[in-house]
Amino acid sequence: MDTFSRPQTERSPLIDFDFANRRLRIEGESYPEDAASFFGPVFKSLAAFLAEVSAETRPAPILLDLRMSYFNSSSAKALMNLFQMLEEAARCGTPVDINWNYDPDDETMQEFGEDFGEDMECVRFNLCVLDAHVF
Repeated sequence: MDTFSRPQTERSPLIDFDFANRRLRIEGESYPEDAASFFGPVFKSLAAFLAEVSAETRPAPILLDLRMSYFNSSSAKALMNLFQMLEEAARCGTPVDINWNYDPDDETMQEFGEDFGEDMECVRFNLCVLDAHVF
């Protein structure tokens, strides 16, 4: 499995998992009508990838980049489940970085990032303020 992707829609985020290069990206708004059916295949593909990684003697680092502009409580739970999967991989020896990107004037996303980051022990969780001049 080299990639898993889903296009961004009005209610669901872009999912772009490049497993071959160990770069994962989630971006946009997330309030799908059925979060379980949306995120189920995401979890399944990530679990299969992490199972392959766990068999490696010296696994290369994994990077997850997030840039969320809004998400509902069901999506927050799904994100936490995804973070816990990566936390377990990190606990077992795979280096994992999560970059939580947020706009400098978006205090809500900053606070969510801070809250998610507090739950990580083995994952390096980075709060990244986006440069307003980039976009």
